[in-house]
Amino acid sequence: MKFFVDTADVAAIRELNDLGMVDGVTTNPSLILKAGRDITEVTREICEMVDGPVSAEVVAEKAEDMIREGKTLAKIADNIAVKVPLTWDGLKACRALSDEGHMVNVTLCFSSAQAILAAKAGATFISPFIGRLDDIHLDGVELIADIREIYDNYGYETEILAASIRSVNHIIEVGKIGTDVITAPPAVIKSMANHILTDKGLAQFNADWEKTGQKIG
Repeated sequence: MKFFVDTADVAAIRELNDLGMVDGVTTNPSLILKAGRDITEVTREICEMVDGPVSAEVVAEKAEDMIREGKTLAKIADNIAVKVPLTWDGLKACRALSDEGHMVNVTLCFSSAQAILAAKAGATFISPFIGRLDDIHLDGVELIADIREIYDNYGYETEILAASIRSVNHIIEVGKIGTDVITAPPAVIKSMANHILTDKGLAQFNADWEKTGQKIG
């Protein structure tokens, strides 16, 4: 499973990247706003730090404008994946950009039917938003399973990028299904290390070690 970090916070990306935990990065307009930096500047800095794909999202709604913006974003670095929405115009932009050799991440996917269209349009990645489905009482993890089955049935090369990850359980469940990639906020990825029994065991070891009166080094 590849780990993408869903943030435009350079310091947070660097911390995880130094541990070898970053296979790519996803950004969107909301994350750029949160970072409070120029999109070109911060995206270039992330691309220089991370070897894998860095998703940068278009904001236009018409295909021809998405294509123009996508080409502009792709000039930032060779590892840019142009992010387009799963609309009919987004699919047109996906086809045009992928035909020119650009990586394309089709985002805001909420159904298997949409995922099929993205694969047919040449998407490098399809981003189903599982947390947002959970928010409206639908099963986001089940969508990942459905897409995995369909893609495997027909040999689609588009990678499933599970997005809108809200918890460690989301990561485990989509991992069991066989998602290709997860993208999650840094805090969620870091919380994978947490377990109450680890904390209890460490506390006991430390207490017992203190009683020995010894030191290491």
